[in-house]
Amino acid sequence: MPVPDLFIQGMARGWQVLDASEFDSEQTFEADVVIIGTGAGGGTSAEILANAGLKVLLVEEGSLKTSSDFKNDEAKAYAELYQEGSARATKDAGIGILQGRTVGGTTTVNWTSSFRTPDQTLAHWAEVHGVQGLDKDTMAPWFARMEERLGVAPWAVPPNANNDIIREGCEALGWHWAVIPRNVRGCWNLGYCGTGCPTNAKQSMLVTTLPAALEKGAILIHKARAEQLVIEGDRVTEVICRGMNSQLNQANGQRLRLRGRHIVLAGGAMNSPALLLRSKVPDPHERIGKRTFLHPVNFSLAQYDKAINGFYGAPQSIYSDHFQWDSVTGPIGFKLEVPPMQPSLTSALLGSHGQEHLERMQKLAQSNVLIALMRDGFDEQSQGGSVSLREDGTPLLDYPLNDYIWDGARRAWLAMGEIQFAAGASAVMPTHSQGRLSRSWAEYREQVEGLRYAIYDVRLASAHVMGGCAMGEDPQQAVTNSQGRHHHLANLSIFDGSLFPTSIGANPQLSIYGLVSKMATQLASELG
Repeated sequence: MPVPDLFIQGMARGWQVLDASEFDSEQTFEADVVIIGTGAGGGTSAEILANAGLKVLLVEEGSLKTSSDFKNDEAKAYAELYQEGSARATKDAGIGILQGRTVGGTTTVNWTSSFRTPDQTLAHWAEVHGVQGLDKDTMAPWFARMEERLGVAPWAVPPNANNDIIREGCEALGWHWAVIPRNVRGCWNLGYCGTGCPTNAKQSMLVTTLPAALEKGAILIHKARAEQLVIEGDRVTEVICRGMNSQLNQANGQRLRLRGRHIVLAGGAMNSPALLLRSKVPDPHERIGKRTFLHPVNFSLAQYDKAINGFYGAPQSIYSDHFQWDSVTGPIGFKLEVPPMQPSLTSALLGSHGQEHLERMQKLAQSNVLIALMRDGFDEQSQGGSVSLREDGTPLLDYPLNDYIWDGARRAWLAMGEIQFAAGASAVMPTHSQGRLSRSWAEYREQVEGLRYAIYDVRLASAHVMGGCAMGEDPQQAVTNSQGRHHHLANLSIFDGSLFPTSIGANPQLSIYGLVSKMATQLASELG
């Protein structure tokens, strides 16, 4: 039986969904609240504000793709659903960045892992960054609210073999491991979450909060880039947008003028700071775009004498925090997970070329990859990166790599390799330009300790972009207050992951949901 397409059904009932690339003249729209971005922050706030009786207008740079469009096709999905066609990277290309750009944002293409903001992170924000009112007891009911809304619960199905390597290895070593909570209902366990869910099981903004807001009369405009906030005094008077072209690589279509009593910026880290920079928003202490974090990720490849088939099944269902919280500051902590192992994605991770690369890919079905999410931003040696603008006004992230990060990569490779050998690997390789398959833990450990730790040699990536518009009560250090309200513009809120003063130390989507549900509820009360 075909899965119902919620948007086809809703638009037939009268949902107001507009494609800006089809406009043939300049358009003006007015609403109580204009929300820029439709991901975790934009979708969550849209439902709450629309339910409060406010007229909501959403604008999304990406296109509307729904369950009818999702075919488990990597090439199509990476081109259509990700920033810069999935080729986004740091300024020096030292870290590749996977970030969504479609209706629903990254929530449409993420791997569903849903963790509350760690207590240690919330405490650190309060102690070091002047964040108020977001302690663990205050946040607990907001996380619970969004977990109920989005079906977040520990994955109840046995993990696929790729994830089970973490459990096997950690049990053999006596290390911590646990089951990952996922935001799914009726999941078919296909494994292609990163290409969009064809069954609507993933409880992304695309199938939850955005439809709810549209049912309440919200307007959604997609394929429109927010180019500038027009500012008069201490207020944003309108948002100037342009329609995107068919390839979604240029905003050269018709102009749109969006006017609202309040503006919510939810374009995500990198895009939100970029819009503020393009708009020359007041920034007397030059905080916009600073302290942008990535959870830099390195990888280790293991081969087994058995089938792993990591391209099937829930992408992430087991994790280990054994090395995460030895100390909050000090040497960088890291969370251990696995990625899904679809051929295109995995081939990009494994490196090398020619015959050597072919041989690695021929063993794909018998291979496992572990990843380490390094918890950046907690120590003085970890200041993250800074967002600036290219000549065409699009964002560029400069993220310097230093010995603090390299030490984390080295320790993470040692931890990952030890787990993989403990789980029965026949060979393990660090994903380094000079990395090779080692046949024993001792040989692997010697290899890792002898590697050169430098940009391009160590293969790094990220799917978690955070910070750049930090919240906090001190305007000299933060862009917004602890409720996401801009320190210098009275009718501008920022409701996305750019608010985080550090990285999260866990996959960040539930952190955004929880924080924004609290902030948007307060905003709805004020505007109502």
